[in-house]
Amino acid sequence: MSRVGIKPIAVPDKVEIKIEGAKVTVKGSKGELKFTLPAGISIKQEDGQVVLERATEKREHRALHGTCRSLVSNMIQGVSEGFSKDLEIHGVGMRAAVKGKDLDLSLGFSHPLLHPIPDGLTVTVNENTKIKVEGIDKQLVGQFAAEVRSYYPPEPYKGKGVRYSDEYVRRKEGKSVGK
Repeated sequence: MSRVGIKPIAVPDKVEIKIEGAKVTVKGSKGELKFTLPAGISIKQEDGQVVLERATEKREHRALHGTCRSLVSNMIQGVSEGFSKDLEIHGVGMRAAVKGKDLDLSLGFSHPLLHPIPDGLTVTVNENTKIKVEGIDKQLVGQFAAEVRSYYPPEPYKGKGVRYSDEYVRRKEGKSVGK
């Protein structure tokens, strides 16, 4: 039995869930998200809670049960509270700025990197080195932050690069001259 899939999801008062067959629409104060459940997974709303059930004990349905429950739970949390990721840029001369619908990154390359900001995300830059990504879709927020980090991941010798604000970078000792 899926330990995650069987847990009911509490629905806050300000969130409205609409279920039409396999289509789930979640509306809240921050926006609206839609999701289509895969075959074999069903959803029921009762007493201010949402419960997901699977049709059979097949391996495929067992695997999707917990995943779909987590996706619906993230949708509910996203439209009511939202998600955010904080990034930091470490290194001399490295900076970031928002220019229209693009994030302009100067990371020590010969050219600036312009990364397009997708619809549904809000990106703010403080002190030229702190980037905050906010949105209602957890996957979109995490994917954007991971793409920005992938341009210059933190290196272990000087710690330069783009990292998450809560990320710990393990430092290495440089070369030592032996006698």
